[in-house]
Amino acid sequence: MPDHTTPHPGAPQPPPNPFGNFPRPAPSSPLRVVVADDNPVVRAGLTALLSGRADITVVAEATDGREAYEAAHFHRPDVVLLDVRMPGVDGISALPYLVRIAPVVMLTYSRESEIVREALRRGAGGYLVHGEFTADELVAAVRDIRQGRAHFTPSAAGALLAQLRQERTGPPLPEGLGSYESQLGAPANGTTSSGPHHGSNSPEPLSRLQPPVRQSSLDRSRFQLSAREAEIMDHIASGMTNQQIAATCFISEKTVKNHINRIFAKLHSTSRSEAAAKWLGTAPGSARGLG
Repeated sequence: MPDHTTPHPGAPQPPPNPFGNFPRPAPSSPLRVVVADDNPVVRAGLTALLSGRADITVVAEATDGREAYEAAHFHRPDVVLLDVRMPGVDGISALPYLVRIAPVVMLTYSRESEIVREALRRGAGGYLVHGEFTADELVAAVRDIRQGRAHFTPSAAGALLAQLRQERTGPPLPEGLGSYESQLGAPANGTTSSGPHHGSNSPEPLSRLQPPVRQSSLDRSRFQLSAREAEIMDHIASGMTNQQIAATCFISEKTVKNHINRIFAKLHSTSRSEAAAKWLGTAPGSARGLG
């Protein structure tokens, strides 16, 4: 029986496969992570969780900032997960050295606003508080941090927001931003192109466009609120809920309610809106803030 598998020497040869001469693309290398935490249970859990993903591998573990730096310097990871409070060299101290090697995301139980702010100032690319994220959210954060996208859990974001609210003053805005004319598109001669007319060159009263000016601290002292009560009253006046105030101030909602009860008593108010009006000096007949 003739062999049909071997072509005859004189038979024409089939053309080469144009798709068979290209090398197959090499699989992308896994994302390399260093985990630094002094708690062995936390370290083991994070390592097991991350290593269970096909595109992530934990190349080293560390128990303090010094070990984290040595591991990062040796392995050159893509991301470092760093705890804040560790014996020896803590995470905040090691942070400026680690960010020179790889992006760093803080992964910690510490949620104080001062720590969040300092971590960001020293170069952290994200801040995650234990108990506020799922396994999938942690994995997504690690992948995103590598790409330069920041991640914050609610407590960290709230702490940062509270810090920014305390720093209301800042450098002046560039020319043209925040001015009456730029907001309305008014011509340079001061006339308005639309809206109510108040004289030949009189623009619409600015008071209609701006929120009421808050009372001075001297006026507010009439209410005899404590520093914490004044802070909470500011949050109430800005429209925050009890849950948002609790997260921002790092206290329980029950504690927030207790503060609000005392605030209402001092402001002789029975509702949030009434208290806010007195606090802001906009209550009827209280131009200077009546208690």
